[in-house]
Amino acid sequence: MALVGLFLVGFLSMVSSVHGQGWINAHATFYGGGDASGTMGGACGYGNLYSQGYGTNTAALSTALFNSGLSCGSCYEIRCVNDPKWCLPGSIVVTATNFCPPNNALSNNAGGWCNPPLQHFDLSEPVFQHIAQFRAGIVPVSYRRVPCSRRGGIRFTINGHSYFNLVLITNVGGAGDVHAVAIKGSRTGWQSMSRNWGQNWQSNTYLNGQSLSFKVTTSDGHTVVSYNCVPAGWSFGQTFSGAQFR
Repeated sequence: MALVGLFLVGFLSMVSSVHGQGWINAHATFYGGGDASGTMGGACGYGNLYSQGYGTNTAALSTALFNSGLSCGSCYEIRCVNDPKWCLPGSIVVTATNFCPPNNALSNNAGGWCNPPLQHFDLSEPVFQHIAQFRAGIVPVSYRRVPCSRRGGIRFTINGHSYFNLVLITNVGGAGDVHAVAIKGSRTGWQSMSRNWGQNWQSNTYLNGQSLSFKVTTSDGHTVVSYNCVPAGWSFGQTFSGAQFR
């Protein structure tokens, strides 16, 4: 029985690390237009959200949630609550792909929706309309962290130039938000990368002509290793797929 109890404690601890502590109250608005074209790019560095596989199920996070970019890639289940005039039934799952900046010229309850310490989601317009009517503008919601479900492996897009390797990491499953990355060339040992901005990770080592491996660690402490997922003949601007969190 003690062993079963220990297993349950460990399991619940693992779940809470991704899901958070149950449902949390927040608010949601929308941006980007009916085709979500205005949500492309953004502070996470993902660029075209369609080609990256995120689609329109995306959100810009307020300062309180964005964590200076470390929350990029995390997934949230959101439902509209306590507003029967505007709320629609059901819930959505979105990926954090952008930052909703504060507007200190406006008060927190009159336009400064993303001001600290407010927890706020600025959703793409199409996904907002799955939980609330368009005319609502802003609605109360509850949210919780959930695991990210992705197709295929983690993707590594290598930008920059020699001695400045800037790797954009996308399509991350599990917790979704990358907190540490290490890189290994076929002629080097493992080296920690530094986060440049969003989910762009930097190495200043000369790695041209080497096959590359990556260790990716997410906020829940889980790590996945993609061995030699980038062949020796890679070029800047190319994208390669590695292993995935399960």
